Amino acid sequence: QVQLVESGGGLVQAGGSLRLSCPASRRIFGVMAWYRQAPGKQRDLVASISYGGSTNYVSSVKGRFTISRDNAKNTVYLQMNSLKPEDTAVYYCNARFQNVDYWGQGTQVTVSS
Repeated sequence: QVQLVESGGGLVQAGGSLRLSCPASRRIFGVMAWYRQAPGKQRDLVASISYGGSTNYVSSVKGRFTISRDNAKNTVYLQMNSLKPEDTAVYYCNARFQNVDYWGQGTQVTVSS
């Protein structure tokens, strides 16, 4: 099994920045990702990163968010700049291990206008 614990969320004004962190309890050789879920909406992919560092972003965050990982620390990060009110959501860390998806408990990000 894999435990994931997100941190770094909070309340920020529009245009501000936050950095989310998510350490895993073991080495993840597969893709790690960040998802978000706004109230009343489905959980959607924000960004993903392979073990080798290849990244993928949803179009709405390209140029503003950066996903990275430190494989030595089993940790994935999400640097979020130029935040907008529509980025408000609970952000979840995801890791796939032995064909099973694992999720953290989520961290709230609220962007005020």
